[in-house]
Amino acid sequence: MLEIDVGARSAAAPERVWTLLADVSTWPRWAPFDDAEVESGEGVGEIRRFRAGRVTTRERVVELDPPRRYLYEFVSGLPIRDYRAEVTLSRQRPGARRFAGSRAFAPSCPGPVGSCAGG
Repeated sequence: MLEIDVGARSAAAPERVWTLLADVSTWPRWAPFDDAEVESGEGVGEIRRFRAGRVTTRERVVELDPPRRYLYEFVSGLPIRDYRAEVTLSRQRPGARRFAGSRAFAPSCPGPVGSCAGG
């Protein structure tokens, strides 16, 4: 299993950040996606589709705890399996919020990530 941890800070209120996180249509404005939309469902179980260039991925919302925590799992689009990620919003100090993202996954083929033929 591989794991990635990412963090960022903002002076915005957690509720404002949560509004952007929960509304997938805003993602192309602040994340590296050309397109993002809800493919099916709503809330927990929702399938979200993201496109960056020629790569399209799908993720399923697993848990929502507004305005603090968002969990999702990978459904399709890249040669990985068992991908599960968590995004948390927490107050670090007055006026600042911390965003932390943790992801765990396994490549679906042997060798370095991204080495799959046709992957």
